[in-house]
Amino acid sequence: MKFLVIQTAFIGDVVLATGIVEKLHRHFPDAEIDFLVRKGNEGLLQNHPYLHEVLIWDKKSGKLKNLFKLLGFIRKRRYDKVINVQRFAATGILTAFSGARETIGFDKNPLSWLFSKKIKHVISDVHNPIHEVDRNNELIRAFTNDEVMKPHLYPSAQDKAAVEAYKKHPYITISPASVWFTKQFPKDKWISFAKEVPSNYTIYLLGAPGDVALGEEIRTAGTAATVVNLCGKLSFLQSAALMKEAVMNYVNDSAPMHFASSVNAPVTAVYCSTLPSFGFGPLSDKRFIVEIQEPLACRPCGLHGRPACPLGHFKCAYDITNTQLLETLVDS
Repeated sequence: MKFLVIQTAFIGDVVLATGIVEKLHRHFPDAEIDFLVRKGNEGLLQNHPYLHEVLIWDKKSGKLKNLFKLLGFIRKRRYDKVINVQRFAATGILTAFSGARETIGFDKNPLSWLFSKKIKHVISDVHNPIHEVDRNNELIRAFTNDEVMKPHLYPSAQDKAAVEAYKKHPYITISPASVWFTKQFPKDKWISFAKEVPSNYTIYLLGAPGDVALGEEIRTAGTAATVVNLCGKLSFLQSAALMKEAVMNYVNDSAPMHFASSVNAPVTAVYCSTLPSFGFGPLSDKRFIVEIQEPLACRPCGLHGRPACPLGHFKCAYDITNTQLLETLVDS
């Protein structure tokens, strides 16, 4: 059997889709499983023991040219099943014209009418919460079973060795950034919290190269605990390896939360404008949700983050207290 899983969206979406790989391997241990990601996300899947090959779509330069080149490669692979987690036309083209014996995707993909099987994509909300991993499982449930498997990343021995020196003392991690303003706990709130973290902990700041300046502002704010800015210094898998043994990992509603889930690391997820019931919450055994304690009429202000608070006050973030964050450290 040959499978292709397609998820060319953002980092966190790729992590969550690895639950499909876990389950395919469980049911078809001898199968060749390939995974298609956008260029830049392939580092997530290095060393993955269940993947035969990681295919990469370069969407930034020669997007369409690379798409059809990729389609030619996919057709030559002669997959038994192509499983498309994405809901956009480009991946619909790759799926519909893959030449696979069976093509599976969500009905919201504009080319789903050409798929062998289309699965209803149900939006999660407060009244009908559905986690993304449950939704993804629907794509393969008919030929596996009802069991939903958690996402999993596989840091290598080298990844673990790269962060070993940081583990000499008890530590927590903070991943302070997010692509969206209203998903990101504000810088001054992270600083205020860091100042109350007991001095026996080291605080490691995790993030991308573009988060270095934010990390420096937090590091130099003056805290009792030692703060080390690792933004831009660790790969995806090295970050996950460091999170694995942290006393607690503090994250926004963003990709680092899913890194924690993928290695079953303890996690505290801070929700500002979005809600856990949207279906992208933490999955670790030890997980905490921190959000404003009193309901706000304006929250949520949308399914996704926004570039600014529509009302200008950003109460969904600023009314979260340090005590709420510190309680999850005490409980660890």
